[in-house]
Amino acid sequence: MKKRLVMGVAALSLLATACGTGSGSSADEITIGSMFEKTGEVSAYGTAEANAVNLAIKEINENGGILDKQVNLIEYDTKSDNTEAASIATKLATQDEAVVIVGPATTGAVKASTPAVTRAGVSLVTPSGTDDSLTIDESGKVQPNIFRTSFQDSFQGIALAEFATSELGAEKAVIIGDSSSDYALGLTKAFEGAFDGEIVAEENFTADDTDFNAILTRIKDLDFDFIYLPGYYNQAGLIIKQAREMGITQPILGADGFGNQALLELAGTENVDNVYYSAHYSPNSEDAQVKEFIEAYQAEYDAEPDMFAALAYDTAYLVAQSIEEAGEATPEAITTALEEMSEFDGVTGTFTFDEDHNPVKSTLVIELQDGVEVGNTEVTP
Repeated sequence: MKKRLVMGVAALSLLATACGTGSGSSADEITIGSMFEKTGEVSAYGTAEANAVNLAIKEINENGGILDKQVNLIEYDTKSDNTEAASIATKLATQDEAVVIVGPATTGAVKASTPAVTRAGVSLVTPSGTDDSLTIDESGKVQPNIFRTSFQDSFQGIALAEFATSELGAEKAVIIGDSSSDYALGLTKAFEGAFDGEIVAEENFTADDTDFNAILTRIKDLDFDFIYLPGYYNQAGLIIKQAREMGITQPILGADGFGNQALLELAGTENVDNVYYSAHYSPNSEDAQVKEFIEAYQAEYDAEPDMFAALAYDTAYLVAQSIEEAGEATPEAITTALEEMSEFDGVTGTFTFDEDHNPVKSTLVIELQDGVEVGNTEVTP
């Protein structure tokens, strides 16, 4: 991981990360942009990721910075609004002269930011934007300045289909998906293309829905083995709660959008039985790097980091390592170094970027019983 760049994780100083306006890289500092959904509908993701980036930059600065320069981290809140994200991306890449940008968390915000960073030639690395099309334009060419550290939706959908068949022995599925979300639509398409069994029914909701009893009533008495639920924690938590309270006991499978404490709060831990979701790391790992990261995050924020925090932490260190390997803090050199990155070793695993700027890595499928992780299975489709 970042051990090639800095020393340990555990020792944290009182050195504060610079925030606010900046003037790009100079003889004394390197300006990196941070833009996340710290308020609004998906703030649970964005806040965790923003915190993790702050932690990583704090550690990097404490240990001598990058290329012997301190990092000036300029932070913005996209407010879970894609128009705001586009405006912020423009500001970071031009007015603030950030040499690289970390974030945002969600697919829509990354898509909104892409034109601005592409025009400016400044690379953006999203920790958790998973839609397949993020790094590929409409003509099928790679987006030159968009990278991600998470696996993409098609990978998750295929992995979950394989898990349902091989690990659960399932043959019949019901799909309940968010028809208003690119994230959910991509996951559904990938799952449908990979699942060898029968899809008994497919139901849809939209992002503003909170009452799912009509959908659940329609499927309750059908013959199926599991529910495939591609969506974010805010709807998934309510669906799990209402399904269990209605007496629907079949396993529920979801993607990385489940991976937040808010899912348990919305569903109620007593309802989160036989729930499985694809994840980028497990906090129960015995890996020394994972343990160090968790300890550092807990010390800083008095909370356990979720997988989105882990992804963002890795992303900050990935960016720092790219600048070190480039030997200069210019957008062009950083982009080239990102493209050539090989065997980056992070808390979410070791990966190399493929030709489409996607990390080549496996996934974990986490099993929850009574709201607690009781096991995980590594899947490599």
